[in-house]
Amino acid sequence: MREPLNTLYHLHRTVFVPLALCAAILLAVPGCGRLMHQLIPPSPPTSLTVNPAMLPAVKPDFLWLQVVDTVDDYFRIKTEQPLNGIDGSLETTYRVGASILEPWNRDSTRGFERLQSTLQSIRRKAIVNVHAQQSGYSIEVVVLKEIEDVDHSQGGSEGSLSLRHDGTVTRSDEIFTGEPITLGWIPLGRDTSLEQVILNEILDRVLEPDRKKLLHH
Repeated sequence: MREPLNTLYHLHRTVFVPLALCAAILLAVPGCGRLMHQLIPPSPPTSLTVNPAMLPAVKPDFLWLQVVDTVDDYFRIKTEQPLNGIDGSLETTYRVGASILEPWNRDSTRGFERLQSTLQSIRRKAIVNVHAQQSGYSIEVVVLKEIEDVDHSQGGSEGSLSLRHDGTVTRSDEIFTGEPITLGWIPLGRDTSLEQVILNEILDRVLEPDRKKLLHH
């Protein structure tokens, strides 16, 4: 029992304390809000936004720019069909879920999702669809989540965390000889928590100019 406690204490001293100090310094420096946004993992939303959500009529180029710029903070975009006034869509590549030791990666929200990504090999990808409506646009954000199907009969040990970040997507049998073999990925459904975070950020970006106008009246 003593060894796990010592490990947690060492982790606290070497990881969490320095991160807390860096965060405090950045908060004290003006103009670091954007940097802090990138360094702190997103929190699960306290209230749910309807998904798909409705947006007012705005310029298609402006709307699509906000979609791409937002999603790019979380995933690498694989395919993109820009909004042509009627429809637009994009799909990202899969990304292995960030652990609690990677707060700068934003592909998993704080709490359960980030803990699960720390203890198991989880990957996610995002799909965004925008459709023109009579009074504006509807936007839907879908985040699909999968867990790695590992064969533990090939010398791997159940519960081992030593291979948490071993390049799951580009695993090479020559490099990882004797380690668990990837049999594929098992769908876990949708990550609604991250969907809400991305969707709300897009809505905030698009609606922000209108909110500023209201404040001046």
